[in-house]
Amino acid sequence: MSTFRYAVPSDITQWEIPGTESDVVFNWEYDAGRQRMLNLYEKGKQKQWNTLERIDWDQEVDPTDTSLAPDEMVPIFGSPEWDKMSRAEKDEVRHHTIGWMTSQFLHGEQGALVCAAKIVETVPDIDSKFYAATQVMDEARHVETYAKYLYEKLGLIYPINHSLKSLINDTLTDNRWDYTYLGMQVLIEGVALAAFSMVRDFTQDPLGKAVTAYIMQDEARHIAFGRMALKDAYQELTEAEREEREEFVIEGSYLLRDRFLAREVWETLGMDADKMVSYVEQAQIMSEFRKALFSRVVPTVKDIGLWGPKVQAAYADMGVLDFQDLDPDELSQHDEDVAEEMERMLAEKKENGFIVDDGSRSAALAATVAAADDTRSFS
Repeated sequence: MSTFRYAVPSDITQWEIPGTESDVVFNWEYDAGRQRMLNLYEKGKQKQWNTLERIDWDQEVDPTDTSLAPDEMVPIFGSPEWDKMSRAEKDEVRHHTIGWMTSQFLHGEQGALVCAAKIVETVPDIDSKFYAATQVMDEARHVETYAKYLYEKLGLIYPINHSLKSLINDTLTDNRWDYTYLGMQVLIEGVALAAFSMVRDFTQDPLGKAVTAYIMQDEARHIAFGRMALKDAYQELTEAEREEREEFVIEGSYLLRDRFLAREVWETLGMDADKMVSYVEQAQIMSEFRKALFSRVVPTVKDIGLWGPKVQAAYADMGVLDFQDLDPDELSQHDEDVAEEMERMLAEKKENGFIVDDGSRSAALAATVAAADDTRSFS
């Protein structure tokens, strides 16, 4: 509560503009705010970056090269159809797989851009409006960056996946401000962050690694923002309100799990899509991959207090319940450490014309990556 004296009490003058889908909320207590949220806002301001300056876009990318991703990351790796392919055919499938996944990252970032703007409008707390404003800029930069990578380097883009589109639609059409946080900050960005970590840690493409690491640095703050805001708000929920939000979490989690079946790729390549999807659903390596995608979501859902029996049963069914013991703060700190180490290496390259590296820099980056959660392993 603000200690500043207003001529007219601010709780009387607070202004809400009813909308067709959500209400726009004004808050006049400009000196009010939780210190930890204001600290995050300050960090958000300091960490702004320009994709045209921070990233070396002169680097060439061969969309069919195995350096972009090992064969094991292709969803149908190990299937009879994959084993019968020539090297050129496998490389084409890899190109489409990477293009499809990166396209979903791009579309998800535009969804996050719209959601962040909606949060600025609808969230009642002024400190949350402040931070959400920095996220709007972050998400615009992410859309710009992924679009540039897709159009200029991969030369291939796919439309939005049905499951992702459905969850974004549910998130944006609900008129309660916290659902925007829950759908985007916790579920969609949580799964995306885990997927980003696998791309960052496995790709040998310097440009793709840099793009992913720098975007992850921002996303780690976004998830912290959602956790902070929802953890406070959800302490006041009634049992009925809590159950309703837990149902949303369960439905959204299953949608996100099924998002990575890549049906659109198999259809585009003229393959038997049903057969390929069935393989992806059953293959051990893809099962582990899809489980690992929830390494950021599960501990966050638990932390904000949506941890009833139905949620736990759903995550047990998905085989991801053990992620509840991971520390979200440690995961976020790791993402920042990797990005900062890459930034130091890039600064040395710009200053000296090459990376000064007697092995210690590469070892430091490798050690930083290795210090991540163990969920980036497929086995």
